[in-house]
Amino acid sequence: MALRIALSSPSIRSTTSSPSSSCGNHPPSSLSRFLGCPHGRSPGEPLTASGRSRRAAVVATSNLETAVPAVGQVTEVDKDTFWPLVKAAGERVVVLDMYTRWCGPCKVMAPKFKELSEKHLDVVFMKLDCNQENRPLAKELGIKVVPTFKILKDGKVVKEVTGAKYDDLVVAIETTKSS
Repeated sequence: MALRIALSSPSIRSTTSSPSSSCGNHPPSSLSRFLGCPHGRSPGEPLTASGRSRRAAVVATSNLETAVPAVGQVTEVDKDTFWPLVKAAGERVVVLDMYTRWCGPCKVMAPKFKELSEKHLDVVFMKLDCNQENRPLAKELGIKVVPTFKILKDGKVVKEVTGAKYDDLVVAIETTKSS
């Protein structure tokens, strides 16, 4: 997971379990993979007689105003985290992969997009699942087809690449970085 979270007042339950754990009570989300199971236990972990985990829970909350966008990896964003992370990126170029889970060309581009994030350490790479929940942001950004790659600089969209056009995406990133 690429979203770095600043800790402040209590609200989100987390455990000391490994970042990839999921409790089996829900499908693993990006946040649950980062924080561990929000129900306070790892898969297969025994419960006490009262039905609770024996593991002590850590309570944390994310503060998106102090979030730091990660470089060298792809950060999964949603309608609530996208703009705060773009703002936090400052003058760095931001590349957003707008995809859907059912899209074949999106699946082909995903590993290539990850490789680009590992190569361009001065660029912030994000991806947005254009599902029903994130529809308002996708609409705001003017998506018409998937995959669509939006390149932002200083918080504004400056370039767009539609379709699984890897070479065009590389050129767009390079020209945006040099401008």
